[in-house]
Amino acid sequence: MKTQETAQKLKEIVKEKYSQIAAQSRAENAASCCGSTCGCSTLDMDIMAEDYTALEGYVADADLGLGCGLPTAFAIIKEGDTVVDLGSGAGNDAFVARSIVGENGKVIGIDMTEEMISKARLNTARLGFNNIEFRLGDIEAIPLDDGVADVVVSNCVLNLVPNKVKAFTETFRILKPGGHFSVSDIVLEGKLSESLLQSAEMYAGCVSGAIQKDDYLSIIADAGFENIQIQKEKKITIPDEILSTYLDHAALQKHKAGQSGIYSITVYADKPAAEMPKKKDVCCAPGCCDA
Repeated sequence: MKTQETAQKLKEIVKEKYSQIAAQSRAENAASCCGSTCGCSTLDMDIMAEDYTALEGYVADADLGLGCGLPTAFAIIKEGDTVVDLGSGAGNDAFVARSIVGENGKVIGIDMTEEMISKARLNTARLGFNNIEFRLGDIEAIPLDDGVADVVVSNCVLNLVPNKVKAFTETFRILKPGGHFSVSDIVLEGKLSESLLQSAEMYAGCVSGAIQKDDYLSIIADAGFENIQIQKEKKITIPDEILSTYLDHAALQKHKAGQSGIYSITVYADKPAAEMPKKKDVCCAPGCCDA
């Protein structure tokens, strides 16, 4: 029960912070990766975020600088595909994906924050798109039927989900057989200070919700995915003035001298084209399975 209560509390923290962000411009949010009003220091989003401006389909009003990669650039999206963007925010990756799938494709954005959904829908209405939609929903229980997506993308969101096992199980469920995902996320290498990991504000700022890279990849494999590849990896360097908000001098020096690190990774994986038959259904010859 305590674990469930903690997970729910963390989700409410993230939802509250991203609701604040939805009401602000990228410039206003540039003070930190969880928004300038959240009081979680002055972490420049450019430490985490990638530049979308050169991508076809880029919509400036949808870019709040909240990502940590360019998953749509790596996702091998094709014309006519159905793409689902998990944690779609104001629609940044969804609009880029829509430019690739064309008029015959479809893009569905999922976000748990009402304010983000409203902002994304306003952007969609202004642009006059009729093959892109945004739905309010939880990534741990995605409001979509089985096997609807050719491709799933997500940008610096799944690390904020308390139950990552459910998140990737749901991702597997909504993908068509033979479909795939490309997600950018924050992961850890080595041991980070508990002061960082337990900070609710830092959690909303993308770091404390992260887990070890090996554990992250294991969750993906356990969900049933194959051909798991890291398409891009970048170490995140957080300035001392930011770390000092959470660490005293001794802890800061220990952190800098250690081998631990925070990384942005973009991960690709396939859903098998056909599910393996259950053991009881496999026969090597007539009569061999009678028992």
